[in-house]
Amino acid sequence: MGWFLGLGIAGVVLLVLSLLFDGVLEGVFDGLSGALDGFLSLPVIAGFVSMLGFAGAITLGITGLGAGVAAGVGAVAGVGTGWLTWKLSRALMRDDASDTPRGEDLVGSSGSVVTAVPVDGYGEVLLYLGQQPLKFAVKSSTPIARGTEIWVESVLTATSVVVRPVDR
Repeated sequence: MGWFLGLGIAGVVLLVLSLLFDGVLEGVFDGLSGALDGFLSLPVIAGFVSMLGFAGAITLGITGLGAGVAAGVGAVAGVGTGWLTWKLSRALMRDDASDTPRGEDLVGSSGSVVTAVPVDGYGEVLLYLGQQPLKFAVKSSTPIARGTEIWVESVLTATSVVVRPVDR
């Protein structure tokens, strides 16, 4: 029973290490892809090992049928736990990037000048990205006064844009 409890504790320790070091050792199994992608991740292996140990210890302690039967029951429980961990992690990691706002989404949007824009320098504008107000550094080919409504022509960097005043 001591071996089974040791495996269970080792699985929990492996799970804690996988959470602390978050993907440091994930590259070890990068060669495997397709249907098994993520199945050999540390959380899945940790779930398998800990369930193998704890289910084996419980089976051995309750039934007394022997280490072979306890290891078989533990292995079946471990495979089930590993599969559930794999499915849950895939569901949690599914990324729906279509809703995530990007800097390129600013092109064509309107905003207002917060700090006047000189011809040869930078000013500041207030824009809305994903309904969040953000200040951006701004360049323009013409000087723009504070409070003027502008249109974004292009994105220079993650924090700066090129604008033109709105003609009304």
